[in-house]
Amino acid sequence: MSTSTSSASDAPAKSAGGGGVQSLERAFDLLERMADAGGEVGLSELSTSSGLPLPTIHRLMRTLVACGYVRQQANRRYALGPRLIRLGESASRLLGAWARPCLARLVEETGETANMALLDGDEIVYVAQVPSKHSMRMFTEVGRRVLPHSTGVGKALLANAPDDEVRALLARTGMPAATEKTITTPDAFLAALEEVRRLGYAVDDNEQEIGVRCLAVSVPDSPTAAAISISGPAGRVTDAATEKIVPVLQQMAAELSQTLASSGGPAT
Repeated sequence: MSTSTSSASDAPAKSAGGGGVQSLERAFDLLERMADAGGEVGLSELSTSSGLPLPTIHRLMRTLVACGYVRQQANRRYALGPRLIRLGESASRLLGAWARPCLARLVEETGETANMALLDGDEIVYVAQVPSKHSMRMFTEVGRRVLPHSTGVGKALLANAPDDEVRALLARTGMPAATEKTITTPDAFLAALEEVRRLGYAVDDNEQEIGVRCLAVSVPDSPTAAAISISGPAGRVTDAATEKIVPVLQQMAAELSQTLASSGGPAT
């Protein structure tokens, strides 16, 4: 009797646990789909993209709203909620902390300031930096936000995005000129992205700030779109220097990818 009772009580618990895990996976999937859609969606859109029935989505969204991770708008559509901001900021800080050893080695091997940046919505946000030891060096404040079209990291991050998504982003942000060398038309920017794909790295050649050149590569298989870069005076980051710096950048990006994968792996 005791064995039979134990088995009967364990079975529902296991089933409930499995259902809870499935609901959690579905909830996170819906949050990511909302982010991909620009942060605001309707239930029918989520049902179409996820393949889940409307009652299931409605139940999950009610829970996310109650927790503050989603909010319902006056137009009955759902938007990402403010409670996610704290989680995102904490995750960004951790991402920057994990990246710093790779960025420090990048500075040692190239002599120039090293940065890490993410694509956050339509903007680039810098999450980590290790400065050059040169007296003349570049400095970008961690947390600074810039538009993608005028930066090397922006080009690196958008190089593999579909052309229509890039055009839509540029239409939302506009393409203001930071300098006379800033790319200010979608066609020219898409041509620059094609060059990034061909070369395997991106260049900001006096496009964000006169006198400054930046070389950037994306971090492969990053859990969120990320890129690393070096920046320095145009007189030091020459074409000859680029040939030596790019392989180091690519190697550091690959190592950072492994670091992020191991940091995000399941506990054993």
